[in-house]
Amino acid sequence: MTHKPINQAIILAGGKGTRLGDATKDTPKPMLPILEGGRPFIECLIDGVARRGYQDIVIVAGHLGDVIETEFHGRDWRNAHISVLREQQPLGTGGCLAAFAHRLEDRFVMMNGDALFDMNLRALEIAAGDLGTTATLALRKVDDVSRFGRVTVDGTAIRAFNEKDPTFEGEGLINGGIYCFDKKIVDLIHPGACSLETDVFPVLASQEQVHGVQFDGYFLDIGVPESLAQGRRELPEVLRRPAVFFDRDGVLNKDEGYTHRVEDLQFLPGAIEAIRHVNDKGWLAIVVTNQAGVARGYYTMDDVRKFHAAMQGELYKAGAYIDEFYVAPYHPDGIIPEFSIAHEDRKPGPGMILKAFQDWNITPEQSFLVGDKPSDVKAAKTAGLKGVFYDGGNLHSLVLQHMQAD
Repeated sequence: MTHKPINQAIILAGGKGTRLGDATKDTPKPMLPILEGGRPFIECLIDGVARRGYQDIVIVAGHLGDVIETEFHGRDWRNAHISVLREQQPLGTGGCLAAFAHRLEDRFVMMNGDALFDMNLRALEIAAGDLGTTATLALRKVDDVSRFGRVTVDGTAIRAFNEKDPTFEGEGLINGGIYCFDKKIVDLIHPGACSLETDVFPVLASQEQVHGVQFDGYFLDIGVPESLAQGRRELPEVLRRPAVFFDRDGVLNKDEGYTHRVEDLQFLPGAIEAIRHVNDKGWLAIVVTNQAGVARGYYTMDDVRKFHAAMQGELYKAGAYIDEFYVAPYHPDGIIPEFSIAHEDRKPGPGMILKAFQDWNITPEQSFLVGDKPSDVKAAKTAGLKGVFYDGGNLHSLVLQHMQAD
Protein backbone atom coordinates (compact mmCIF):
# COMPACT_ATOMS: atom_id res chain seq x y z
CA MET A 1 0.00 0.00 0.00
CA THR A 2 1.39 3.40 -0.99
CA HIS A 3 0.84 6.40 1.27
CA LYS A 4 1.80 10.01 0.94
CA PRO A 5 5.17 10.44 2.70
CA ILE A 6 4.90 11.90 6.19
CA ASN A 7 6.31 15.40 6.65
CA GLN A 8 5.76 16.03 10.37
CA ALA A 9 7.73 14.88 13.42
CA ILE A 10 6.60 15.63 16.97
CA ILE A 11 9.09 15.64 19.86
CA LEU A 12 7.59 15.47 23.36
CA ALA A 13 9.69 17.51 25.76
CA GLY A 14 7.35 18.09 28.69
CA GLY A 15 8.57 15.86 31.53
CA LYS A 16 10.10 17.18 34.74
CA GLY A 17 12.93 14.64 34.95
CA THR A 18 12.60 14.25 38.72
CA ARG A 19 14.76 11.12 38.80
CA LEU A 20 17.70 13.24 37.64
CA GLY A 21 17.58 15.38 40.79
CA ASP A 22 19.24 18.78 40.74
CA ALA A 23 20.32 18.37 37.11
CA THR A 24 16.80 19.28 35.97
CA LYS A 25 16.07 21.92 38.59
CA ASP A 26 16.74 24.75 36.16
CA THR A 27 17.14 22.80 32.91
CA PRO A 28 14.51 20.78 31.02
CA LYS A 29 15.61 17.15 30.68
CA PRO A 30 15.99 17.25 26.86
CA MET A 31 18.17 20.35 27.20
CA LEU A 32 20.77 18.67 29.42
CA PRO A 33 24.25 19.00 27.90
CA ILE A 34 25.42 15.68 26.55
CA LEU A 35 27.12 16.31 23.19
CA GLU A 36 30.48 17.80 22.38
CA GLY A 37 30.71 21.50 23.20
CA GLY A 38 27.93 21.22 25.78
CA ARG A 39 25.19 20.86 23.16
CA PRO A 40 21.88 19.49 24.51
CA PHE A 41 20.50 15.98 24.08
CA ILE A 42 17.48 17.17 22.07
CA GLU A 43 19.77 18.12 19.20
CA CYS A 44 20.35 14.39 18.59
CA LEU A 45 16.61 13.98 18.03
CA ILE A 46 16.20 17.11 15.91
CA ASP A 47 19.09 16.14 13.67
CA GLY A 48 17.81 12.58 13.37
CA VAL A 49 14.41 13.62 12.02
CA ALA A 50 15.75 16.46 9.89
CA ARG A 51 18.28 14.29 8.04
CA ARG A 52 15.51 11.81 7.23
CA GLY A 53 13.54 14.52 5.48
CA TYR A 54 10.82 15.47 7.98
CA GLN A 55 10.49 19.18 7.35
CA ASP A 56 7.92 20.16 10.00
CA ILE A 57 9.44 19.55 13.44
CA VAL A 58 7.16 20.38 16.35
CA ILE A 59 8.53 20.33 19.90
CA VAL A 60 5.86 20.16 22.63
CA ALA A 61 7.44 21.72 25.71
CA GLY A 62 6.18 21.65 29.29
CA HIS A 63 8.44 21.97 32.34
CA LEU A 64 10.74 24.99 31.85
CA GLY A 65 9.42 25.18 28.31
CA ASP A 66 10.58 28.77 27.91
CA VAL A 67 14.16 27.49 27.77
CA ILE A 68 13.35 25.21 24.82
CA GLU A 69 11.22 27.86 23.12
CA THR A 70 13.98 30.47 23.34
CA GLU A 71 16.55 28.11 21.91
CA PHE A 72 14.61 26.46 19.09
CA HIS A 73 11.34 28.15 18.14
CA GLY A 74 11.47 29.45 14.58
CA ARG A 75 14.84 27.91 13.77
CA ASP A 76 15.67 26.10 10.55
CA TRP A 77 17.63 22.86 10.84
CA ARG A 78 18.99 21.37 7.64
CA ASN A 79 15.84 21.46 5.45
CA ALA A 80 13.39 21.47 8.36
CA HIS A 81 11.62 24.23 10.29
CA ILE A 82 11.16 23.98 14.06
CA SER A 83 8.14 25.17 16.03
CA VAL A 84 7.79 24.99 19.81
CA LEU A 85 4.35 24.64 21.41
CA ARG A 86 4.10 25.12 25.17
CA GLU A 87 1.71 23.40 27.55
CA GLN A 88 0.03 25.70 30.03
CA GLN A 89 -0.26 22.77 32.46
CA PRO A 90 1.04 19.18 32.45
CA LEU A 91 -1.08 17.19 30.00
CA GLY A 92 0.79 13.94 29.63
CA THR A 93 1.84 12.19 26.43
CA GLY A 94 -1.75 11.94 25.20
CA GLY A 95 -3.28 15.15 26.52
CA CYS A 96 -0.78 17.31 24.69
CA LEU A 97 -1.79 15.75 21.36
CA ALA A 98 -5.44 16.60 22.02
CA ALA A 99 -4.55 20.13 23.10
CA PHE A 100 -2.60 20.78 19.89
CA ALA A 101 -4.75 18.68 17.54
CA HIS A 102 -5.17 21.69 15.25
CA ARG A 103 -1.42 21.56 14.58
CA LEU A 104 -1.27 17.86 13.70
CA GLU A 105 -1.14 16.54 10.15
CA ASP A 106 -3.18 13.50 9.11
CA ARG A 107 -0.22 11.20 9.73
CA PHE A 108 2.87 12.01 11.78
CA VAL A 109 5.76 10.44 13.61
CA MET A 110 6.36 11.18 17.27
CA MET A 111 9.10 10.49 19.80
CA ASN A 112 9.87 11.01 23.45
CA GLY A 113 12.29 13.85 24.04
CA ASP A 114 14.37 11.96 26.59
CA ALA A 115 15.23 8.85 24.54
CA LEU A 116 17.35 8.24 21.46
CA PHE A 117 16.55 5.22 19.30
CA ASP A 118 18.83 5.29 16.28
CA MET A 119 16.60 3.56 13.73
CA ASN A 120 15.14 4.19 10.29
CA LEU A 121 12.04 6.34 10.83
CA ARG A 122 11.06 6.05 7.18
CA ALA A 123 10.99 2.26 7.51
CA LEU A 124 8.61 2.56 10.49
CA GLU A 125 6.44 4.89 8.43
CA ILE A 126 6.22 2.38 5.57
CA ALA A 127 5.45 -0.48 7.95
CA ALA A 128 2.68 1.59 9.56
CA GLY A 129 1.14 2.30 6.17
CA ASP A 130 1.21 -1.38 5.23
CA LEU A 131 -0.34 -2.43 8.54
CA GLY A 132 -3.04 0.25 8.29
CA THR A 133 -3.33 0.68 12.07
CA THR A 134 -3.94 3.81 14.12
CA ALA A 135 -0.65 3.47 15.99
CA THR A 136 2.57 1.69 15.10
CA LEU A 137 5.40 1.54 17.63
CA ALA A 138 9.12 1.01 17.16
CA LEU A 139 10.08 -1.84 19.48
CA ARG A 140 13.55 -2.64 20.80
CA LYS A 141 14.87 -5.85 22.33
CA VAL A 142 16.82 -5.27 25.55
CA ASP A 143 18.59 -7.57 27.97
CA ASP A 144 16.57 -6.39 30.99
CA VAL A 145 13.03 -5.05 30.65
CA SER A 146 12.53 -4.28 34.36
CA ARG A 147 13.34 -0.58 34.04
CA PHE A 148 11.33 0.04 30.88
CA GLY A 149 8.30 -2.21 30.94
CA ARG A 150 7.64 -5.13 28.61
CA VAL A 151 5.55 -5.21 25.44
CA THR A 152 3.74 -8.45 24.58
CA VAL A 153 3.22 -9.08 20.87
CA ASP A 154 1.52 -11.63 18.66
CA GLY A 155 3.27 -11.24 15.32
CA THR A 156 3.15 -7.46 14.98
CA ALA A 157 -0.07 -7.01 16.97
CA ILE A 158 0.57 -5.68 20.47
CA ARG A 159 -1.48 -7.57 23.03
CA ALA A 160 -0.35 -5.99 26.30
CA PHE A 161 1.77 -3.25 27.83
CA ASN A 162 3.37 -4.24 31.13
CA GLU A 163 4.57 -1.02 32.70
CA LYS A 164 7.77 -0.72 34.73
CA ASP A 165 7.79 -3.60 37.20
CA PRO A 166 10.89 -5.10 38.84
CA THR A 167 9.22 -8.52 38.72
CA PHE A 168 9.49 -8.46 34.93
CA GLU A 169 13.14 -9.28 34.46
CA GLY A 170 15.28 -10.57 31.65
CA GLU A 171 15.29 -10.15 27.89
CA GLY A 172 12.27 -8.82 26.07
CA LEU A 173 10.75 -6.17 23.84
CA ILE A 174 10.19 -2.62 25.06
CA ASN A 175 8.47 0.44 23.69
CA GLY A 176 11.29 2.36 22.00
CA GLY A 177 9.47 5.69 22.40
CA ILE A 178 9.01 6.28 18.66
CA TYR A 179 5.58 6.12 17.04
CA CYS A 180 3.79 6.53 13.75
CA PHE A 181 0.24 7.79 14.30
CA ASP A 182 -2.90 8.43 12.35
CA LYS A 183 -4.45 11.66 13.60
CA LYS A 184 -7.64 9.81 14.52
CA ILE A 185 -5.82 8.69 17.66
CA VAL A 186 -6.88 12.05 19.10
CA ASP A 187 -10.49 10.79 19.19
CA LEU A 188 -9.47 8.34 21.95
CA ILE A 189 -7.91 10.99 24.20
CA HIS A 190 -10.06 12.45 26.94
CA PRO A 191 -9.75 16.15 27.87
CA GLY A 192 -7.04 17.15 30.30
CA ALA A 193 -4.10 15.05 31.42
CA CYS A 194 -3.90 11.72 29.60
CA SER A 195 -1.22 9.10 29.06
CA LEU A 196 -0.82 7.31 25.74
CA GLU A 197 0.91 4.44 27.47
CA THR A 198 -1.72 3.73 30.16
CA ASP A 199 -4.94 5.30 28.82
CA VAL A 200 -4.84 5.01 25.04
CA PHE A 201 -2.61 2.14 23.92
CA PRO A 202 -4.51 -0.52 25.94
CA VAL A 203 -7.75 0.56 24.25
CA LEU A 204 -6.11 0.37 20.84
CA ALA A 205 -4.67 -3.05 21.70
CA SER A 206 -8.16 -4.35 22.50
CA GLN A 207 -9.25 -3.13 19.05
CA GLU A 208 -6.13 -4.57 17.34
CA GLN A 209 -5.26 -1.04 16.25
CA VAL A 210 -1.77 -0.83 17.72
CA HIS A 211 1.10 -2.81 16.24
CA GLY A 212 4.81 -2.91 16.85
CA VAL A 213 7.79 -3.38 14.55
CA GLN A 214 11.14 -4.43 15.97
CA PHE A 215 14.23 -2.45 15.05
CA ASP A 216 17.87 -2.70 16.03
CA GLY A 217 20.03 0.33 16.66
CA TYR A 218 21.54 2.24 19.54
CA PHE A 219 19.05 2.98 22.32
CA LEU A 220 19.49 5.44 25.20
CA ASP A 221 16.97 6.74 27.73
CA ILE A 222 18.52 9.59 29.75
CA GLY A 223 15.89 9.40 32.52
CA VAL A 224 18.29 8.37 35.30
CA PRO A 225 21.75 9.68 36.23
CA GLU A 226 23.50 6.46 35.20
CA SER A 227 22.12 6.55 31.66
CA LEU A 228 22.80 10.28 31.32
CA ALA A 229 26.44 9.61 32.20
CA GLN A 230 26.43 6.67 29.78
CA GLY A 231 25.25 8.93 26.99
CA ARG A 232 27.97 11.47 27.68
CA ARG A 233 30.53 8.68 27.37
CA GLU A 234 29.10 6.93 24.34
CA LEU A 235 27.34 9.43 22.08
CA PRO A 236 30.45 11.11 20.61
CA GLU A 237 31.42 7.74 19.12
CA VAL A 238 27.88 6.50 18.38
CA LEU A 239 27.11 9.58 16.30
CA ARG A 240 30.21 9.07 14.12
CA ARG A 241 28.96 7.17 11.09
CA PRO A 242 30.37 5.58 7.97
CA ALA A 243 28.97 6.92 4.71
CA VAL A 244 28.34 5.56 1.25
CA PHE A 245 28.86 8.32 -1.31
CA PHE A 246 26.93 7.82 -4.54
CA ASP A 247 27.48 9.47 -7.89
CA ARG A 248 24.02 10.20 -9.29
CA ASP A 249 23.46 9.84 -13.05
CA GLY A 250 24.45 6.38 -14.25
CA VAL A 251 24.66 4.99 -10.71
CA LEU A 252 21.37 5.76 -8.96
CA ASN A 253 19.27 6.82 -11.94
CA LYS A 254 19.35 6.28 -15.67
CA ASP A 255 21.61 8.81 -17.40
CA GLU A 256 19.64 10.47 -20.18
CA GLY A 257 22.41 13.00 -20.85
CA TYR A 258 22.20 16.15 -18.72
CA THR A 259 19.37 14.50 -16.82
CA HIS A 260 17.26 17.07 -15.00
CA ARG A 261 13.58 16.63 -15.84
CA VAL A 262 11.50 14.95 -13.15
CA GLU A 263 9.65 12.95 -15.80
CA ASP A 264 12.98 11.38 -16.82
CA LEU A 265 13.73 10.03 -13.35
CA GLN A 266 14.24 6.27 -13.53
CA PHE A 267 16.10 4.49 -10.75
CA LEU A 268 18.56 1.82 -11.87
CA PRO A 269 18.25 -1.82 -10.71
CA GLY A 270 18.95 -2.20 -7.01
CA ALA A 271 19.47 1.53 -6.42
CA ILE A 272 16.54 2.06 -4.06
CA GLU A 273 17.32 -1.19 -2.25
CA ALA A 274 20.96 -0.12 -1.86
CA ILE A 275 20.00 3.19 -0.29
CA ARG A 276 17.47 1.49 2.02
CA HIS A 277 20.18 -0.94 3.15
CA VAL A 278 22.54 1.93 3.95
CA ASN A 279 19.74 3.65 5.91
CA ASP A 280 18.80 0.52 7.85
CA LYS A 281 22.41 -0.06 8.88
CA GLY A 282 22.67 3.47 10.29
CA TRP A 283 25.21 4.64 7.70
CA LEU A 284 24.89 7.93 5.83
CA ALA A 285 23.75 7.95 2.20
CA ILE A 286 25.25 10.96 0.42
CA VAL A 287 25.04 11.96 -3.24
CA VAL A 288 27.92 13.84 -4.90
CA THR A 289 27.04 14.83 -8.44
CA ASN A 290 28.59 16.92 -11.22
CA GLN A 291 25.91 18.98 -12.96
CA ALA A 292 27.72 20.80 -15.75
CA GLY A 293 24.37 21.39 -17.44
CA VAL A 294 23.81 24.26 -15.01
CA ALA A 295 27.01 26.01 -16.14
CA ARG A 296 26.13 25.33 -19.77
CA GLY A 297 22.69 26.91 -19.34
CA TYR A 298 20.70 23.76 -20.10
CA TYR A 299 18.86 23.93 -16.77
CA THR A 300 19.06 25.73 -13.42
CA MET A 301 19.89 24.86 -9.84
CA ASP A 302 16.19 25.05 -9.12
CA ASP A 303 15.66 22.27 -11.66
CA VAL A 304 18.31 20.22 -9.85
CA ARG A 305 16.56 20.75 -6.50
CA LYS A 306 13.22 19.67 -7.99
CA PHE A 307 14.83 16.53 -9.40
CA HIS A 308 16.33 15.70 -6.01
CA ALA A 309 13.01 16.31 -4.29
CA ALA A 310 11.42 13.84 -6.72
CA MET A 311 14.13 11.30 -5.93
CA GLN A 312 13.49 11.69 -2.22
CA GLY A 313 9.76 11.32 -2.73
CA GLU A 314 10.24 7.98 -4.47
CA LEU A 315 12.72 6.83 -1.85
CA TYR A 316 10.40 7.73 1.03
CA LYS A 317 7.80 5.39 -0.47
CA ALA A 318 10.31 2.57 -0.02
CA GLY A 319 11.37 3.55 3.50
CA ALA A 320 14.63 5.04 2.23
CA TYR A 321 16.24 8.48 2.00
CA ILE A 322 19.34 10.40 0.96
CA ASP A 323 20.90 12.26 3.87
CA GLU A 324 22.39 14.99 1.70
CA PHE A 325 22.88 15.97 -1.92
CA TYR A 326 26.06 17.81 -2.90
CA VAL A 327 26.06 19.42 -6.35
CA ALA A 328 28.92 20.78 -8.47
CA PRO A 329 27.24 23.00 -11.10
CA TYR A 330 30.58 24.09 -12.56
CA HIS A 331 32.34 23.73 -15.90
CA PRO A 332 35.04 26.02 -17.33
CA ASP A 333 33.37 25.92 -20.77
CA GLY A 334 29.99 27.05 -19.51
CA ILE A 335 27.99 30.17 -20.40
CA ILE A 336 26.62 31.08 -16.93
CA PRO A 337 29.37 33.29 -15.49
CA GLU A 338 29.12 32.29 -11.82
CA PHE A 339 29.45 28.60 -12.70
CA SER A 340 31.81 28.79 -15.69
CA ILE A 341 34.95 28.19 -13.69
CA ALA A 342 37.28 25.37 -12.72
CA HIS A 343 36.24 24.41 -9.21
CA GLU A 344 37.50 21.78 -6.77
CA ASP A 345 33.93 20.61 -6.18
CA ARG A 346 33.73 19.25 -9.71
CA LYS A 347 34.96 15.68 -9.75
CA PRO A 348 37.71 14.54 -10.05
CA GLY A 349 38.17 17.32 -7.51
CA PRO A 350 37.45 16.19 -3.93
CA GLY A 351 35.55 19.34 -2.88
CA MET A 352 32.07 17.85 -2.41
CA ILE A 353 33.42 14.94 -0.37
CA LEU A 354 35.49 17.26 1.80
CA LYS A 355 32.43 19.43 2.43
CA ALA A 356 30.55 16.34 3.57
CA PHE A 357 33.35 15.60 6.02
CA GLN A 358 32.88 19.09 7.46
CA ASP A 359 29.09 18.85 7.62
CA TRP A 360 28.74 15.30 8.94
CA ASN A 361 30.52 13.27 11.60
CA ILE A 362 31.88 10.67 9.15
CA THR A 363 34.32 7.82 9.73
CA PRO A 364 36.35 7.89 6.48
CA GLU A 365 38.12 4.59 7.09
CA GLN A 366 34.84 2.64 6.69
CA SER A 367 33.31 4.84 4.02
CA PHE A 368 33.47 4.49 0.25
CA LEU A 369 32.23 6.12 -2.96
CA VAL A 370 30.40 4.36 -5.80
CA GLY A 371 30.79 5.91 -9.24
CA ASP A 372 30.65 4.99 -12.91
CA LYS A 373 33.49 7.19 -14.16
CA PRO A 374 37.23 7.30 -13.48
CA SER A 375 36.75 10.87 -12.21
CA ASP A 376 34.50 9.54 -9.42
CA VAL A 377 37.09 7.05 -8.24
CA LYS A 378 39.86 9.65 -8.47
CA ALA A 379 37.83 12.12 -6.38
CA ALA A 380 37.37 9.45 -3.72
CA LYS A 381 41.07 8.62 -3.67
CA THR A 382 42.07 12.28 -3.39
CA ALA A 383 39.70 12.69 -0.43
CA GLY A 384 41.10 9.60 1.27
CA LEU A 385 38.18 7.26 0.50
CA LYS A 386 37.94 3.92 -1.20
CA GLY A 387 36.48 4.29 -4.69
CA VAL A 388 34.24 1.55 -6.07
CA PHE A 389 33.65 1.42 -9.82
CA TYR A 390 30.09 0.61 -10.92
CA ASP A 391 29.75 -0.73 -14.46
CA GLY A 392 26.14 -1.90 -14.36
CA GLY A 393 24.27 -4.71 -12.71
CA ASN A 394 22.47 -4.65 -9.37
CA LEU A 395 23.68 -1.75 -7.24
CA HIS A 396 22.34 -3.29 -4.04
CA SER A 397 24.57 -6.34 -4.45
CA LEU A 398 27.63 -4.16 -5.02
CA VAL A 399 26.97 -1.93 -2.03
CA LEU A 400 26.21 -4.91 0.21
CA GLN A 401 29.47 -6.54 -0.79
CA HIS A 402 31.57 -3.51 0.13
CA MET A 403 29.69 -2.73 3.36
CA GLN A 404 30.28 -6.30 4.50
CA ALA A 405 33.96 -6.01 3.57
CA ASP A 406 34.26 -3.10 5.98
